[in-house]
Amino acid sequence: MSANTREDILAAARLVGQAHGYGGLNFRDLAQEVGIKAASIHYHFPSKADLAVAVAKRYWEDSAADLESLTKNSSGPLEALRHYPETFRASLENENRICLCSFMSAQFDDLPDLVKTEVQAFADVNIAWLKKMLVAAKVVSHREAEKRARAIYSGIVGAQLVARSRADITLYDNLIESYRTAGLLPA
Repeated sequence: MSANTREDILAAARLVGQAHGYGGLNFRDLAQEVGIKAASIHYHFPSKADLAVAVAKRYWEDSAADLESLTKNSSGPLEALRHYPETFRASLENENRICLCSFMSAQFDDLPDLVKTEVQAFADVNIAWLKKMLVAAKVVSHREAEKRARAIYSGIVGAQLVARSRADITLYDNLIESYRTAGLLPA
């Protein structure tokens, strides 16, 4: 077993989760994808819930790092907000997958409690970042930031679902543009 086996399992599970959600996390299929025995997955992740917790936690941690990078690499908060939808578009570009935590949110009632916590953390990270950028860009007041951030997050997640259901990324782009035209997202 290589030193990177755990990372290989997490990477494969992320892709499966983005395509099939929590229900798609099958140890036998993941083992085949990674090129190991299913028992090797159990060594690193004793249960499906343990695997899902690790994948969702890594996903929101990676997303938080991506948002910080977006902040640092933008000329300011307004530009960062303009590029925010691209962070979700990337999943669609990868074989019509969607955000892992958005997919798992749709399965919320069927998730173990610890997985629910990590899935909610993803939304919390995104909404907190959006609030911070909206206030810094003077798009809304601090008092209105939470409501607007949740609306933007929900709109983008919804746009991703609509585009995936038609396997048409241009639908995503058109919805994002309509959000800009309507004023939900900064133009």
